[in-house]
Amino acid sequence: MFVQTDDSKLQYGFNRTHVGINHLAFTASDAQQVDEIREQLRARHVPLLYDDRFPFAGGPNHYAVFAEDPDRIKIEVVAAHSAKMQD
Repeated sequence: MFVQTDDSKLQYGFNRTHVGINHLAFTASDAQQVDEIREQLRARHVPLLYDDRFPFAGGPNHYAVFAEDPDRIKIEVVAAHSAKMQD
């Protein structure tokens, strides 16, 4: 479960480059599910990270979409197994 911290604890704000959580990664069943999630994120105007290198921003064998949540935490959804790997 995710909950929003109350305002009194947000005085310094969040920055994923500071001490603490950098990003959350989730596994999708395959590349098609990653593509579907990317389209859902785009439809909701969620900021996509490294979109110019989609889907291989994580490397040639790492099919993933990266986004940023409202608190600027990086969210990664990566395909468990993919037939779309880059040659």
